[in-house]
Amino acid sequence: MRIISRKMLTEFWEQSHRDAEQPLKAWYGEAKHARWRTPADIKRKYRSASIIADNRVVFNIAGNKYRLVVKIHYNAGVLYIRFIGTHAEYDKINAEEI
Repeated sequence: MRIISRKMLTEFWEQSHRDAEQPLKAWYGEAKHARWRTPADIKRKYRSASIIADNRVVFNIAGNKYRLVVKIHYNAGVLYIRFIGTHAEYDKINAEEI
């Protein structure tokens, strides 16, 4: 998958959440090499991922301490990072629209 943009992840761990660095790097490496064509492909690898509306997926990061929301264009193989934050921050957004 082509991931846009890694910068959002690095800013998150550099600015205030150092414990998220390794889990996010691991997720990024796996997603970059993935060839997800359907939501079922994601669920095979990430059983705890939530598939939501408008081709969005919510991943649990760092033992479910953080939430990562992405939007995927399966046909093009492109994944857009839309949000990374704590559960409290996640509760304040509409993941289906962000």
